[in-house]
Amino acid sequence: MSRAVVTGANRGIGLELARQLVARGDTVAATCRASSAELNALDVDVFENVDVGDQQSVADFAHRLGDEPIDMLINNAGILTSEELDSLDWDRLRRQFEVNTLGPLRVISALIPCMAESGKIGILTSRVGSMADNSSGGMYGYRISKVGANMVGVNLAHDLKARGIAVFLLHPGYVRTGMTRGQGFTGPDEAARGLIERMDTLTLADTGTFWHANGDSLPW
Repeated sequence: MSRAVVTGANRGIGLELARQLVARGDTVAATCRASSAELNALDVDVFENVDVGDQQSVADFAHRLGDEPIDMLINNAGILTSEELDSLDWDRLRRQFEVNTLGPLRVISALIPCMAESGKIGILTSRVGSMADNSSGGMYGYRISKVGANMVGVNLAHDLKARGIAVFLLHPGYVRTGMTRGQGFTGPDEAARGLIERMDTLTLADTGTFWHANGDSLPW
């Protein structure tokens, strides 16, 4: 039995990750700002009032979590607002950076002491954070924050490799969730299955690499 931590687990992809991990026998610590009936119905440890954009909130969560080794940490929590060049909102841009870029770094930094030997860390980023794949522009805050998240992951991959901890950048696909207002090509269940498969099959030799949930390697 493995121990997994999933952030942003009250709905969407995070909820499905928690559901599928516990269904296969993993022990799951699921974080959220506020829980949901769906999350409460699962046999998981729910940690409410966890805002990855707030340092004290993350520190409090790490203290509550305890020191039992973590085999898998999936940084799923994130936000999306859409800013175009003629509608830039600086507060929203900063908030996306705090949550989507610095959020995973806060969580990982706080939980590194608990990571098991040969533990794995996933950061849910997005192909919209790919320089080579950007063919449309727009989405300034989300794109910028995901580029930053990719760099966070690559940096951590270098710094944690000697400890045997692998870090992967994971794109779930265009998923039908509340964040995308129900638009997308795949459902959260399918995305979660692919993400878990990537976490299971990728190894320390793959640390710092960028993957689609369907198994495709993504360009930077």
